[in-house]
Amino acid sequence: MLNFPETYELIVGLGACGLAMARFMNCRGHCVAATDIDATKTDEAAALKNLGIPVMIGSHTHEIFDNASVIIPSPGIPLNMPYIQSARNKGVPVKGELDIFARYNTTPTIAITGTNGKTTTTELTTAMLEASGISCFMGGNIGTPLMEYLIKEDPKDVVVAEVSSFQLDLAQTFRPHTAALLNIAEDHLDRYINFHAYADSKWSIFKNMTAKDTAIINNCINNFSTRTDAICAEILEFSSTKTVARGASVHKMGIDIHTQNVSDALTTDILAGLPGTHNKENVAAAALAALSCGGTIEGIRQALNEFTLSDHRIAFVREVDGVRFYNDSKATNVDAVLRALESFESGVILILGGREKGLDFAPLAPEVKARAKAVIGMGEAAGHVMETFEGVCPAYSCRDMACAVTKAVSVADKGNVVLLSPACASFDLYANYKERGKDFARIVNRLVSVQEVCHG
Repeated sequence: MLNFPETYELIVGLGACGLAMARFMNCRGHCVAATDIDATKTDEAAALKNLGIPVMIGSHTHEIFDNASVIIPSPGIPLNMPYIQSARNKGVPVKGELDIFARYNTTPTIAITGTNGKTTTTELTTAMLEASGISCFMGGNIGTPLMEYLIKEDPKDVVVAEVSSFQLDLAQTFRPHTAALLNIAEDHLDRYINFHAYADSKWSIFKNMTAKDTAIINNCINNFSTRTDAICAEILEFSSTKTVARGASVHKMGIDIHTQNVSDALTTDILAGLPGTHNKENVAAAALAALSCGGTIEGIRQALNEFTLSDHRIAFVREVDGVRFYNDSKATNVDAVLRALESFESGVILILGGREKGLDFAPLAPEVKARAKAVIGMGEAAGHVMETFEGVCPAYSCRDMACAVTKAVSVADKGNVVLLSPACASFDLYANYKERGKDFARIVNRLVSVQEVCHG
């Protein structure tokens, strides 16, 4: 079995999370080994081997999984993977990143989850705390693995963590001091047996919290009352459909905040850079999270005045001959696309598609009919897009991004919006949503004239 030791903890996956986990466990004296099915991970394997960590890439064997003392899969590794299932059946325990982080971490932690808005809310919360004079480490599903915080040994006042359902699936002991649940909509149905199982994963973020902790929850989520009855933490609600007594109420004029120590309002003038009701909800959740860990209203206002949305989230790319182009490549599910469409009145040329995740595009039909001039299906999901929208508005099928942008421009008129908001994963054509968004922006930035495409 290669050069694996007799007893070892097996890290599965050599992405950023797996590499950080292997480095941390190794430096803490654990005997670890690592594996990845991807044969191209030669640089990653070499880096771990230089630390004395045995690595197997390019294939898996039941032997290396079954003989492990514990298996630690990266969040992107499906737990129904046959090698993991077989080892589990033989009694090998499986642990996740969140529990291992919680075992060693002593810094107060804010954990933010939800189907959509996690990254924006995590960034907002961090900015609000730092503007309040509170130092932060920002990591998790947002990009920097949580284990990097423990490796660096650079203490901060607060850890702000974006947490995915995949991370929560293996969390048994993880207990954040503050946790926020932004929303729950259909997603990842290729990984969960049904929507209820996916929702269970999201709600599990609160299961270990006590009365000393704070749970921040969107009260528009289905079964809010039933689910919150089981939560021991103090609950702060936020809502864009009703006024809440304790938490944050989102309305046309801004956001009203009422907590035990704060009663104030955030007005629309400082929310101008965050269009759409969904972003106001993100601000409400972030403000409540920041306040729960010592943030101030002054710091919250300063952060909002300086904050800009990250790339790939309804990000304006450029205007060409009166046609505006927006990159919303981060929209990898139907609910995210609905929120993007709601940011525009009409004249939208919507680019959808990529690798499907068992989702139904049909809920988009009313908003597409009301706001879209055309829909363009791209990549593996192009056929499904055509089937769904042919009777709703003009629909076109394209093989790739260049074709999709060219078709969008050919049907666009002055005043229209071309919106990349795919509702799908990127893995049919790209490594991730960022690469997809960059390719869209690159193609758009090379356009000389809309008229050239229309009449050339």
